[in-house]
Parts: sequence; C-alpha cells; structure tokens
Amino acid sequence: MTTPDGSGRGTGISGAPGGISTATAPTATAPTATTPTAPTTIPLPEALAHAAGGPRYWLPTQAHRSSPPTAPTGGFDVEAVRRDFPQLHREVNGRPLVWLDNGATTLKPRQVVEAVGEHYATGTSNVHRGAHTLAKQATRIYEEGRAEAAKLLGTPDPDEIVFVRGTTEAVNLVAQTWGRANLGVGDEILVSAAEHHSNLVPWQLIAKERRARVVPIPLLPDGRLDQDAYRDLLGFRTKLVALTHASNVLGTVPPVAEMTALAHRYGAKVLVDGAQAVSHFPVDVTALDADFYTFSGHKVFAPTGIGALYGKRELLEAMPPWQGGGNMIDSVSFEETSYAPVPHRLEAGTGHIAGVAGLRAALRYLSGLDRQAATAHEEQLTAYATAALATVPGLRLIGNAPGKIGVLTFLVAGTDPIALAGALDQQGIAIRAGHHCAQPALAAYGLQSAARASLALYNTVQDVDALVAALQGIQAAADTG
Repeated sequence: MTTPDGSGRGTGISGAPGGISTATAPTATAPTATTPTAPTTIPLPEALAHAAGGPRYWLPTQAHRSSPPTAPTGGFDVEAVRRDFPQLHREVNGRPLVWLDNGATTLKPRQVVEAVGEHYATGTSNVHRGAHTLAKQATRIYEEGRAEAAKLLGTPDPDEIVFVRGTTEAVNLVAQTWGRANLGVGDEILVSAAEHHSNLVPWQLIAKERRARVVPIPLLPDGRLDQDAYRDLLGFRTKLVALTHASNVLGTVPPVAEMTALAHRYGAKVLVDGAQAVSHFPVDVTALDADFYTFSGHKVFAPTGIGALYGKRELLEAMPPWQGGGNMIDSVSFEETSYAPVPHRLEAGTGHIAGVAGLRAALRYLSGLDRQAATAHEEQLTAYATAALATVPGLRLIGNAPGKIGVLTFLVAGTDPIALAGALDQQGIAIRAGHHCAQPALAAYGLQSAARASLALYNTVQDVDALVAALQGIQAAADTG
C-alpha cells in the first residue's frame, strides 16, 4: 500500500492580522492569457468505469462528455437557478458574496424559505393522530416529505425512510440499535480513511462497548480508497463497512456498488454516508444495494436539523428502538409496551415538522431541475476550477481522484489556511478552513489543516475566477510585503 505524502502547515506570511497581507489583493485580476481550459474530452474515470451508462453516478452520459474546451456552457441555465437563491445577491464586506462553502452547507432557494415560513405562519400543528384540519394538513406535508426523500434515494417504499436530525444522528442511530444488537467480541467494522468524523466516531463508541474493532480502509495518494487493501481486510469477522459516497475533504467518489457487493459476500452490512453526494449526482440505493444510506437536509438545499436514514425494511424492522417516548409506541402500560411499525418506531417525539416542510420543498425544487445538465455543469466547472487553481503560485491541491465532485481542498505555500480564509472573506469569498471534521483523511497527507472551496450547481466560472484572482493577489501582496 502506498501512503500519501505531504507537508504540514506552512508558516504565516507577515503583514495583516493572521499572517496574511491583503494590501494589493483588491486590484488583482483574474487570469487572462493563461486562463485554464477544461479538457476537450472528459473520459470516464477509471474509478467510475463500472457505471458506464448507469443512472446512479453523477457523471453525464458519453454524449455530454465531449464538452466545452473552456467553461460550462449550454443545457443548464445557472443564472436562472441563481435567481432562486436570495443569499447569492447580498454583499459581505462591501463585496458581492461568492459562496464556496457548500461542503459545509448549501444555500436555500426561496421556495424552501417560503415553505418553512408558511408552516410557521399559517400551518403550525403537530402531526399524526390529530383530528383537526391543521393536523391533517401538517401530516400530509410531513409524509409527502418522506415520499420525496424516498424518491431522491431511489427506494419505492417511503417506510424505509426514517427522519433524523441529519447524517450524524442517522449513523448514531444505526450504531446504537443495529450495532448493539449485532456486534460482539472481535467483530470488525471497516471504515474508510476518507470518512467524516460522523461516520467514524459512532463506530468507535459502539466498538468499545461491544469489544469490537474499527479497522481503517487506507487511501491511495490521489485520494482513492485502496481497493486491494479493502479486499484483503474483508473477512468473516467483518460485520459492517462504513463508506462515504463522496468525501467532504477529498471529493473522492468510491465505487460503492462494487465495495458493497464484496462486503455482502462475507455477510457484512454496508452503511453509506451520502451527505456530500445527494446534491451532486443522482443516487439509487436499490442499484447500490446499500443496507443503510444517510443524508443531511442542509447539504441538499433544505433546512438544518432535518435529514433521513434509509434502511432496508427487514433491517429496520429487526432493529430495537433507540429512544422511547411519544410517536414510537403502539400501546403502553406499566406491564408491557409495544412499538409502532417502522419508520415511526425509530422516530420518538415530535419531529422537525417545519424542517420536513422545507426538505419537501428542496427536494421538489431539485427534482424540477435537469439533473443531467446540472451535474454536467458541475463536472465542467470542477475541471475548470482545478486547472484555474493550478495557476496560483505555491498552491497544492489535496486529492485528485478521477471522477471527484467539486471539493477543492488546498494549501498555499507559506500561508496558514485559517488566516487565508479570513483574507478571502475580506473580499466577500466564503471558503472553509481547518480539519473539516475529517482528521484521519488529512493526516494521511501529513496535514492538520487545509483550506477548502466546494462547489454547488449555482456556482459559476465568475466565482472561480474571483477566488483565483484573490489568491493571486494575496500571494502578490505577500511577495512585495
């Protein structure tokens, strides 16, 4: 196995607070003669070769891969989409906002804002069991939200969708219910080294309780998961494999269907963290044959505090309740309590009703777009951004796996990532800096911190050019300072 190499955090540049001078940054201009171009053709990446012609990965069909030499064009009206997102039309520090922090959270279209506002303004009620009109109306919207989540994930059975606060709660739910019931001494949980902490720490907690082991699936230097190592790690002690569908720090899209099929040969279950995936490409849990699949609403244009867990019906029905209380029961007495059928058995208490109203609106908004055109736009923009960032002196991109989503994690020589993000903020450009809740992934490259720009379907070439111009200006200011 090859271990990714890399260097640690650089020292700060003298000048402005935080170690970065921005004195000449406002006068920087975007690349002109050296403006990068995307490849004239975009071959099917090796990591996704198995998906040729398939509907469950984000790459467009071959007809769309012979595309523009420079920037995204045709098929997707990004300006029309941008008009639906109010926050894209505000200023920050006197500059138009350039939102490149989509990996942390996506912005919300007006349709979502209106849906949440309408619930609180005119539709407030609890759901289920209510006899009055508003209860019935709220219940209808709530269950329609469940149906939209099922449609997003490609399951025909809405009862395989459990509402949770987000991916973190979903993984903890599976760990504390399925895990407690099925893990024992010496059992193994394989977790990829690319995982967000939300798909690692819950497994460490339950493994310690059940005296099981968490075993990492290592990374290759380009950010792919080491498939040879994965095959060697699988065995009859493997009870569960936890995989990201798209890495929040590397952008890697692993071959989840193949990895799942291998795990199933050993009788292991597979949980897929789709938090970074669902907004970027279509997902089909039936085609993937995933046992569990999770996502967070706020990563797919919906409100915070709402998400979904998909589980195969037979697994959900066998899982004991995690929390007790209202909504999850059938009957209660001091002698015996019986539980409601799934999914309600796993949804104790009053759910985030307004959040589900917003989720319903977000998923309907997304389904109303041409997903193939949108994902082609993102693919082309990612290629453009990758080439554009290469023109910044001293910039090092972390993770270049083929077929990656628009997650661009980088270091700039001689700068502290957090100070760099602060300098960009002064120019209205929002990126993320730090460990991105994926410390093992960064540690594989010898890093503790990095900067990250992450793209969404409403981002443009102008957004990328603004980032590149600002980075070049910051570097120029440092060189002259």
